[in-house]
Amino acid sequence: MPELILDGRPLQVAAGTTVAAALALGGDGTSRTSVSGQRRAPLCGMGVCQECRVSIDGQRRLACQTLCRDGMQVETRP
Repeated sequence: MPELILDGRPLQVAAGTTVAAALALGGDGTSRTSVSGQRRAPLCGMGVCQECRVSIDGQRRLACQTLCRDGMQVETRP
């Protein structure tokens, strides 16, 4: 079972879990903050809407298209 770091907190998830699912399991379900300050969450689940953008190991990626791996660093807040 991979363990990732989600916003500074360790989170263990089942193998094959996407980062978007990990956000729902271990956080508040949101993935980013909009320019107006509102928290946003994954919407389409297939990479079209771009609402699930997070920082993964220092690079912006789509949470719904990325599988969790051991040691992954995920940041949802700037």
